[in-house]
Amino acid sequence: MWRVAVLGLALIGLSTAAEAQSWGSPYGRDYPPYGRDYPPDGRVYPYDYRPASRQDFFNWWNNDDDDDDRPRSRGPTERGPTERGPAELSGGARPQIAPLAPATIKFRSSYPVGSVIIDTRGRRLFLVQSETSALLYQISVGREGFAWTGTEKISRKAQWPDWFPPEEMRARDGRLPEKMTGGIKNPLGAMALYLGNSLYRIHGTNDAKSIGRAASSGCFRMLNGHIIDLASRVEVGTPVTVVHRLPPELERTVAEQVGDPSRARAARSIERF
Repeated sequence: MWRVAVLGLALIGLSTAAEAQSWGSPYGRDYPPYGRDYPPDGRVYPYDYRPASRQDFFNWWNNDDDDDDRPRSRGPTERGPTERGPAELSGGARPQIAPLAPATIKFRSSYPVGSVIIDTRGRRLFLVQSETSALLYQISVGREGFAWTGTEKISRKAQWPDWFPPEEMRARDGRLPEKMTGGIKNPLGAMALYLGNSLYRIHGTNDAKSIGRAASSGCFRMLNGHIIDLASRVEVGTPVTVVHRLPPELERTVAEQVGDPSRARAARSIERF
């Protein structure tokens, strides 16, 4: 009898291990290591394992990411290799967006007049007006691991741009469409300025609370009113220089004007060396 009991316990252990293994992430080793913590209900929670109440479809990406800018799903999707989102989804209405005028600040620099300067550390965009002044726009920049620096030129302007979620993103979340037409629900906002041949853009957003944060996957977000204003002032071919931080003296001058004393003090201390 004891041999039968031992054999029974062994079979139960093997069955439990097999079931636990079946809960593992279907996305492979590159996906977050949920492993056996995955729920055994036949559903997966892309991007984060935080079951939440079902929300409006378009609220998925109104958070820390974008398309560039990867939307974080807040609800479960059914597991299944054949599940696909719609081929095309409407981005909603395209209302008239009034331009929102930026502030003019002192900006003594050697940057070319008419060029765009992006300070990723300060999360600000400057349109150089003269050797001593610039227009200032608050922006959202790439989160950790997605920030970049360099120089590009504006290669295209698009009003209410369409959004094409990358295939790897759609593989993670089967509900995403192949295409979302431009509109107020589209995460690219009312206007996009494309940077060279890269995947990066300066674009509007339907998530105003992300402005001033490191939230994207490399693109630069602006309020819809600000991107409309900027687009009216720049042309295709305008150089865009992305820097991690401004030169210390210039950073101090900007920080003092925008009421950021801690950054002004930090820049002043660097100037002394």
